[in-house]
Amino acid sequence: MEVYPDYAGRVALYAVGSDPTEDLARLERFRLAQEQTWTVAKPVGSMLQDLKVLQRSTKIAFDASGVITYRARFGQGDAEEWRQVFQELAESSK
Repeated sequence: MEVYPDYAGRVALYAVGSDPTEDLARLERFRLAQEQTWTVAKPVGSMLQDLKVLQRSTKIAFDASGVITYRARFGQGDAEEWRQVFQELAESSK
């Protein structure tokens, strides 16, 4: 996600694995190989079910209050759309 570095420090971005059995170290190695700056995490409990994540590359943005403000599936959300999402999140967290 080429837009994120412009908002790092103002917006937190977590890439959460979709396989609860996947090792966190493997996710971290992939992140480093892709030279990404965000944090990787494993899903906790029924998180994927609770958020209705049915496919890989589901993108969900939460505001500072935990309210979902954006949701997209695989192949959705271009750079300009993400720029707008990050900008709104950054402004709402002030």
